[in-house]
Amino acid sequence: MDKTSEVSLQDVATALNELVSGVVGPILVERQGMSLTSASTLRRLEREGPSRLTALAAAEGIAQPSMTAMVQRLESQGLALRLGHPEDGRVRLVAITDAGRALLAERRRVQSVRMAGLLTELPEHELRALGEAVRTALPIVRRMVRAARHPSLTAGGAAS
Repeated sequence: MDKTSEVSLQDVATALNELVSGVVGPILVERQGMSLTSASTLRRLEREGPSRLTALAAAEGIAQPSMTAMVQRLESQGLALRLGHPEDGRVRLVAITDAGRALLAERRRVQSVRMAGLLTELPEHELRALGEAVRTALPIVRRMVRAARHPSLTAGGAAS
């Protein structure tokens, strides 16, 4: 890769990071009495299904005792529950409940309404440009995220 491509990659990476963590995140985050890690854990359970507590802790980048405490809070709120493993009765899995799914759906609805409100402030030409950029970028970013979550699925470009 030549120096120009390297700079472009870094520029794109920096811009994407700023977009997510510095601009979109603070505007859209609606904690609703829940930490970002708790919300992230519920989203992971919704997306990936029941998981071992140790795997959740590793995936969220927190210590197992912290994850244990968080799962206990989620359980007491009715947002998660522990299940027996279908193949190993000694193993307990954490799963999202219907109430947890409903809470995530409501959080997404609130975020969407908030973003729509922000978009109404844009001039028409900027709204069109942003819409085109998002329609172009979103499928690419989704593929990047899928590849990061499941590297074996995208090895050799098999899944696009």
